[in-house]
Amino acid sequence: MGGTSAAPASRCTLATIAREANVSVPTVSKVLNGHSDVAPTTRAHVERLLTLHGYQRPRVPRRTSRRGDLLDLVINELDSAWALEILTGVEEVAEEVNMSLVVSAVHNRASLTRRWLDSLISRGSQGAILVLSELAEEQRAELARRTLPFVVVDGVSLPPPEVPSIGATNFGGGYAATEHLLALGHRRIGVIGGPEQMLCTRARVAGYRAALEASGLPVCRELVRYGDFHHAGGLAAAQRLLALPEPPTAIFAGSDQQATGVYEAVRQVGRSIPHDVSVVGFDDLNFAQWTAPPLTTVRQPLREMGVTAARTLLRIIGGQRLDTHRIELATTLVERESTAPPPPT
Repeated sequence: MGGTSAAPASRCTLATIAREANVSVPTVSKVLNGHSDVAPTTRAHVERLLTLHGYQRPRVPRRTSRRGDLLDLVINELDSAWALEILTGVEEVAEEVNMSLVVSAVHNRASLTRRWLDSLISRGSQGAILVLSELAEEQRAELARRTLPFVVVDGVSLPPPEVPSIGATNFGGGYAATEHLLALGHRRIGVIGGPEQMLCTRARVAGYRAALEASGLPVCRELVRYGDFHHAGGLAAAQRLLALPEPPTAIFAGSDQQATGVYEAVRQVGRSIPHDVSVVGFDDLNFAQWTAPPLTTVRQPLREMGVTAARTLLRIIGGQRLDTHRIELATTLVERESTAPPPPT
């Protein structure tokens, strides 16, 4: 706060530049890699910040079949804190090995296009990290045909066993969140998942169900809701839960962003957190500790997932044999002030 001096180069990331320039990460990536489709004023502003921060420029690969010192990151919703955590981890590893990173946004498209694959190959990328991308069988085959190494992070569905993938212990996180609420004395607990078809959603809700069943409690269908992982989805689902004749005394939200929607829904009906309704989130994004009250949540090691994905990709590129093609990093419950025993009846 206050100062304008540049951060040390080792701490500067594409996300840092994007935030200061008020542009997207892909725009910064385009400037770094010499793309022409950036407005001149925007390019000049980004270039000034890159120089100010001493950001190391990428080597420009030769347009030959030889692969250069580039890695690709393909990711949805780059404007979210969730995505920036993963990006930070990938950048950390790329910086360690003096490689450049090209970031592409697929804008929630379910699949990658042949044009993207052609572009990736032509610029000489050594490999790709695919975040929340559903690869069809023919696209996996195309990547294999072109001998391009890739790693999937937190995919929509579990990829085939031969595809390297990184995830988190979503089932264990859902179990821990629900077990925490049960230990406080809650017996009527709602859950709000993300899109029902997503692997992480199914695993978190399965953990919720397992914790209830282990305590001898039934799983009430009316207390299980699905939507998306955003604020608006959490708000809409929580409004429906709180409008039930017998509303829940606690709600487990599938993401911290959803949890902020739950907070709003609780305030709208004149209740308070945690005295009337306890709330648990998922992710432990930076803002979780600054909500009012600070949010109890399940920490998903997003930066570490990015680091692990990048290091796994580098091992594949280097011809090393992987001990396992599926890695799940541990989630942990972070207790704060948004949970308490239920109100007396």
